[in-house]
Amino acid sequence: MKKKLMADKVKSYLMFAGPAIFFFFAIVIIPFIYGVYLTFTNWDGISAKKELIGFANFLAVFQDKDFWSALMLTLAYVAISTVAVQVIAFLLAYLLTSGLKGQNFFRAGFFTPNLIGGIVLGFIWQFVFSKAFTAFGGMTSIPLFESSWLSDPLKAFFALVLVTVWQYSGYMMLIYVAGFVGVPKDLIEAASIDGCTNTQRTRHIVIPMMSQSFSICTFLTLTRCFMVYDLNVSLTGGEPYGSTIMAALHVYQKAFKSKKYGLGQAEALVLFVVVAVVAVTQYYLSKRKEVEA
Repeated sequence: MKKKLMADKVKSYLMFAGPAIFFFFAIVIIPFIYGVYLTFTNWDGISAKKELIGFANFLAVFQDKDFWSALMLTLAYVAISTVAVQVIAFLLAYLLTSGLKGQNFFRAGFFTPNLIGGIVLGFIWQFVFSKAFTAFGGMTSIPLFESSWLSDPLKAFFALVLVTVWQYSGYMMLIYVAGFVGVPKDLIEAASIDGCTNTQRTRHIVIPMMSQSFSICTFLTLTRCFMVYDLNVSLTGGEPYGSTIMAALHVYQKAFKSKKYGLGQAEALVLFVVVAVVAVTQYYLSKRKEVEA
């Protein structure tokens, strides 16, 4: 009887979870394992021959100055973008849960940029930076807008940051809105009766109780920004002078343009480890703060 019940449970589990497990292994696990194998070869991505060369690719990764420059640029991009997204998303959520007239319409409007793909988004903003900004600069004579942002290394970097913040803030705003709505109203009312100001209520009650929202939003923004590729390709293409090549774009160029697939795969694995360490550390620290709160 027990064996029959166990068999029925296994059948039911495989019926519902089996397809998902199959596709997860087929799309994620098996390609990842195969990718790790390729890091030990000198495959060029075209020929059928894959010669094992040991750890030579990993030694080459640590000697590749361009990869580490791209990784450092990515870290700066991630740090600035993550902070900016959290601040703007939180302020938008705060504003759109305060009883503002038409707040549901504004929520939908701010969320819309997240629905646009990175490639399309990059081309749209390429027109904005190259045409709209320069036209505005010509009319107002403001130095910041007189030339295209994409022609200057520093401005091109902040162009990437600006578009990223514009794209992700609306999505993270919805998570913060859920956090605001989840704060018990009786606590807010009790604090008001005790004489707390709006700022005090937000600082000492609302923000600590939204710690989970902060954890989720920070984690999602970190992982998305680290793996930025489509926006990097369509908005700047790594230009000007290769100054905006992020880590993912560098890996692509190394594997497919330079025909060094094994080395590119090794750099991709190093990037994966860096992202995993940063993401897990952020998640651990956030969870510890949630417990303390």
